[in-house]
Order: sequence, then structure tokens, then C-alpha cells
Amino acid sequence: MKCLFRAKSKIRTPADVVRRTRDLLCFLHDTNNADRGPKWHEKIEELGRLLGELKFILYGSSEVEPVAEACTQVTQEFFQENTLRLLIICLPKLNLEARKDATQVVSNLQRQQVQSRLIACDYLEANIDLMDILVIGYEDHKIALHYGRMLRDCIRHQSIARYVLESHLRKFFDYIELPNFDVSSDVAATFKELLTRHKSTVAEFLSKNYDWLLADILLDRSNLGIVVRYASSKDNLIILMNRLRESSKPIQIEAFHIFKLFAANTNKPPEVVHILALNRSKLLRFLDTFKLDKEDEQFEADKAQVIQELIHLTKEI
Repeated sequence: MKCLFRAKSKIRTPADVVRRTRDLLCFLHDTNNADRGPKWHEKIEELGRLLGELKFILYGSSEVEPVAEACTQVTQEFFQENTLRLLIICLPKLNLEARKDATQVVSNLQRQQVQSRLIACDYLEANIDLMDILVIGYEDHKIALHYGRMLRDCIRHQSIARYVLESHLRKFFDYIELPNFDVSSDVAATFKELLTRHKSTVAEFLSKNYDWLLADILLDRSNLGIVVRYASSKDNLIILMNRLRESSKPIQIEAFHIFKLFAANTNKPPEVVHILALNRSKLLRFLDTFKLDKEDEQFEADKAQVIQELIHLTKEI
């Protein structure tokens, strides 16, 4: 392969660029703020230039197309060692332009195939904790958009999307309400990607987590209109009553938090009243023995209210 760089540079191949990038990232990772001096700033500048070189190799330019062999070299070298991990961890220490280039490099690598394999997926599966870092990155507005872009490209891999769904979806309900508009919009984009890209994985996840998802949505005061509609359906009530009979205690608890909405509904449709009345005895027996592993005053108060609603309801029938 022809030399990609000036003759005075010691770097000769795309793989060399990655190795030097890794060396500088190691230096950054091991350097404390108190130790930063002229040498540190010099290395930061060099690292920024190298990230620009990597972006050029992977993307090319308006005049030059990327070379497949060079892209393969970069991809192989990037995942042979922990260059990706170091780049993600050290991102907050980079300047804005270097962060942008690093983000584009990480995103591009998720699409690069080596011998018809997306080796980035294999690496991420073996280093799945990197997804924890990217998700939690939304809590730092300085790096949130960069980590968010990386995260969306990483969940192109189905196994990685499954992990994020199962481990972090609850966080998105909080992050989407962050005060920074740009960050909350980015969270919304990632949330949409999670729930639409891999349909079979999403369907499986929603089936397993139906109750707690409903609880998060329906118990939010801002969704009062949705609550009223949901709690007016006899079909929804039947589903919830069946969930109360599940052997899994967590499922029972989440189902109860939604079931109490039906009991508390002051405008119950006749068909909902009828079903509750028919099953009054069974429901009261269940609630009498239904307890949490730890004492919870709010839970006990909610349960007592549901019991009273059921008793009062039957007196009206």
C-alpha cells in the first residue's frame, strides 16, 4: 500500500495510526489533571490530528473515496486491543473537534466488515459494560450528544440493543425529561431507535416487561387522559387480573399498581363494575395475603384503598 502520510512522519500505515492513537489514549487515561503540562497539551494536539486521519481513512473526502484495504486495517487494529474502550473513556478529556472526529470514527467502525463479519459486534458483546458508560453519558451535557450518537450506532447490532433494552430502558424515561433540549431530543432519538430497529427483540422485551412499562406510563400524572381510557376497558382489566395470578412476585406487584387504577376510577363503565363485582371475593382473598418482602407504608395504604373500593362497590350492586 502506498504511504498515506508525509515522508517525515514515522507513521506509514493505517494500522500504525491506530497504534499511535492507542498509545496517546493510554497516556491520557493515566494522566491526572494535576500532572497536565506542555507535554500533555502536545499529545492532545497530536491525538486530535490522528483522529482526523482516522476519520479521513474511514470516510474519505469529497475528492477521495475511502480505500477498502485501509479501512480493514484500521478496523482490525482497533478491535485487537482496547482502543475503542480507551477512546470512549477518554472522550471527556478531548477538545470539541477531537470529540466530533472520535464520534464519527466509532460510528463508522460499527459498519465495517472484516471477512464478511461485523467484528465491532463481537468486541462489544465481550465488553458490554461500554454500553453502561454510553447510556450514563447522557447525564453529562458536555459529552451527551457524542455518546448518544455512538450509542445509536452500537445498537445497530441486535445483541447490543437487547442488552440496552433489558438493562437501561427505565433510565430513558428520566433522561427524556432532562432540561437541556438538545440532550432530551437526542435521548428521544435513541429511545425511538431502540424500540423500532430490531422488531423481534423489542416484541420479546415488551412481552416480558408489559406490566412495569405500563406502570411507568400510566402512573405518571401527565398521562391522565391515557389512564382514564385504559382504566375504562374491561379487556385491560381482565389482563391485569390474570397478571395478579402470576407466580412471579415482581409481576404481581407491577400488575397491582396498574390494577388499583381500575378500582380508583370514579367513572367506572358498567362492564368494568360488573367484572369487579363478579370477582370481588377472589380479589379480596388475594389482597388479604398479598404482601411485600419489606414493609412499605404506601403499598399498604394503596392496598387498603383498593379493598375499600371493592367493598363499597359491591354495596352499590
